[in-house]
Amino acid sequence: MARALRSMLWRAVAYAVVLELMLIPAILYFPEFEKHTRQLRAMAPLPVLRDIVDTLEEGGVFAYVTGQHFFKGCNTLGTAAAVLLAAGAVAGEVHRGTFEIWLARPVSRVRLLTERWIQGALAVTLPVVATTLSIPWLLTKVGYALPYSPLLLSAVQQCAMLLAIYSTTFFLSTLARAPMGIAFAMLVFTIFQFAVYLVERMTHWSLFRLTDVERFLDIQRTGGFDWRALGPLVFVTLAMYVASLVSFARRTP
Repeated sequence: MARALRSMLWRAVAYAVVLELMLIPAILYFPEFEKHTRQLRAMAPLPVLRDIVDTLEEGGVFAYVTGQHFFKGCNTLGTAAAVLLAAGAVAGEVHRGTFEIWLARPVSRVRLLTERWIQGALAVTLPVVATTLSIPWLLTKVGYALPYSPLLLSAVQQCAMLLAIYSTTFFLSTLARAPMGIAFAMLVFTIFQFAVYLVERMTHWSLFRLTDVERFLDIQRTGGFDWRALGPLVFVTLAMYVASLVSFARRTP
């Protein structure tokens, strides 16, 4: 248990460090981006990409930051982290031959699985929140300012997306005997969803519409969430967690 917890902690730290390393140069580049938005728009090969550049220009520094941090960083690296941290939650124990040893702990199966789920969920979401908290300070280095509130609300929306992906992968892990197949299938699915986002007309069928720049701009404008976007993510997370408990209760070594 202690070894699994330490492993999860180090993965979360590495994930947070990479997110921050992606964020720092992006923010420091913002003054240059602001000067060259027209050229960037002209270079964009797809209509969807030109629309993104227009949204970034109209939304100013908040749109740029959320685009770089959440839409680019967390929707790519965060999704990969969510899938990889969840895929081996149960299937990894079976694959390594340690499943029976894990079950031998003098605690209920509900507690065993819930502890594992919470560890992974925190490892997926806390790095997002921690790196988000650094944004206002980084912006002062280039002469801009943003309040914490809309950034943290946007982080909640982003974490909801990552938790939905994490919980779905976690559920599949309770059914499988090896983590690699689950990880491959979920990564292919999420990459496909991201690719669909970049296709005109089909873009509205992409899951990543729930965590794009326009969504975060809506949060900034209204000061709250659109529950039509947040609600389904919360529902999927809870439903997959409950399904995981049911599946794990019936699982035999």
